[in-house]
Amino acid sequence: MKASQTISIGLLYAMVAMGCTPTVTVQAPSEPITVNLNVKIEHEIRVKVDKDLDSLFDDKEGIF
Repeated sequence: MKASQTISIGLLYAMVAMGCTPTVTVQAPSEPITVNLNVKIEHEIRVKVDKDLDSLFDDKEGIF
């Protein structure tokens, strides 16, 4: 009787432990991921314009 009680308690404990295991699911988002690159593009344009202006001012020093 003692062995059967131990087995049944062990099975009950195993079932409870299996029910408590966490599950992690990885799902794709419903909306596409968007990356906003406006800041980087503006920065590149500003750098190019700044370089062009610097070269223009270097060429014509008496402009101002």
